[in-house]
Order: sequence, then C-alpha cells, then structure tokens
Amino acid sequence: MALMFPQFDPVAVQIGPIGIRWYALAYIAALLAGWRMARRFVRLAPIVASETQVDDFLTWATLGVVLGGRLGYVLFYQPGTYLAHPLAALQVWQGGMSFHGGALGVIIATWLFCRREKINLLGFGDRIAVCTPLGLGLGRIANFINGELWGREAPADLPWAMIFPRGGDIPRHPSQLYQAGMEGLILFIIMLLLVSRPAIRARFGMLTGVFLAGYGIARITGEFFREPDAFLGFLFSGVLGGITMGQVLSLPMVLAGAWLIARARPAPLPA
Repeated sequence: MALMFPQFDPVAVQIGPIGIRWYALAYIAALLAGWRMARRFVRLAPIVASETQVDDFLTWATLGVVLGGRLGYVLFYQPGTYLAHPLAALQVWQGGMSFHGGALGVIIATWLFCRREKINLLGFGDRIAVCTPLGLGLGRIANFINGELWGREAPADLPWAMIFPRGGDIPRHPSQLYQAGMEGLILFIIMLLLVSRPAIRARFGMLTGVFLAGYGIARITGEFFREPDAFLGFLFSGVLGGITMGQVLSLPMVLAGAWLIARARPAPLPA
C-alpha cells in the first residue's frame, strides 16, 4: 500500500534546446531570496555592513556555492572517478554537488570579502547564516522532485512510505522531505527567532554557531533515514547501523558551531 512517487518533470522550463531544471531554479531562488533578506538583516543593530556591500557579496556567494559545491563533491565523494576523468568534473549538468563543499566555499568567500571590505567577519557571517536554511529547504525539495537521494527501506506500516522509480520496488522513507523540514523549515524558523533578538545579534558568532551546529545535527539525524550513495555505501557499517559520509562531514560542523556559541561573548547593546 506504499505511495507511488509522482512523476515530476525535472525540467521546469524548456526553451528550445535549453532546459532549466528545478534544481537550478532552487539555487537561483535561494540566492535571490537570501540576498533580499540579508539586505534587511545587515541594517539591524548592531549594523555590520551596508546594503551595497550585500549587493556586491551576492556574486562572491554565488561563486562560493557553485565552485565549492562541485569541488566538494569531487573531493569528498568520488575522488577516484574524477582523478581518472578530470574533465568530467566540469560537467556540472550531470549533477553532483556537495553542501559541505558549498558551505566551505561560502565561508572562504565571506572571509575574503570581509577582509577586502574591512567588515567584521562573524557579524556579517551571522546575518548570512540566517538566510541559508531557506536555500537548504529548497534544495531538498528539488531533490524530491528529481526523484533522487531517496530514503532507506521504510516499515511496512508507514503510511507515507514511497516507491521511487529508480529505487526499486522497496517502499522507502521520503527522506528528502524529512531533510527539507529539519535543515530547511525548522532551522530557518529558529534562526529567524534568534535574529529578532538584539542581545543575540550583539553576540557576534552566535548565529553562525547555531546554524552550523543546527545543520550538523539535522543532517546527521536525516542521514539515518536516507539511503547512502551507492558508490560509497556505509563507511562504518558496524556502528549504529552504518555511518555515512554526510554524517562524518557534519560532525565537524557541530563541533565548530558549539565552539562559536561558547566563545560568543555578550557585547554592549547600542544606545
């Protein structure tokens, strides 16, 4: 009695030979929405940057996401394949992006941008961190539309268990939607509630730490329902039913986030 996966067309818009996929639209929507929100957040006291600087940062963030996401996938997930076929790393239309690589790319881009503009790195990073879960949620929904990154086998009595076309005849968890809810919606609500408090905004690094730790916990949890990549499988199959690469890469984020939260010191509020 499992649900059948609805056959979404992964191409949202077709213009002649050019097809624009839902996944690409998710990236575009996330960057544009994040840009608009960041323009508002940087104006909140204590002011950390100007709206014009946020406008300039959009290009840096885009490059960080795309280059970091692709390079992270190549290095973290299939280094042997791309070492044997290096030109395949440029074929981004074939899929293959890593959030952890994209996050590292944005962190590096933010550091370089703040250094050039003489902006407080943690203060600016806090405002950017608030916007990020929205993009994560949209990306997971795009994963679901594409019918990829499906979940592990679900219990027979799970009412929303789903059969994915490329996942065999086994009812599975729609783990993309689980992750969209945890990494996207829930974390986004938490970040919005925190950024609305002046005392939290004044503790530079606090919001960044909450995002890193929150995402790491959500990703580690979600991976227990997600089928690991076929070319990787479980890294430690004897531990908790199997540890995945996503969980291994998320643990440093939890530790870094906890460290930032612990070191964030209350700052005097502006008069």
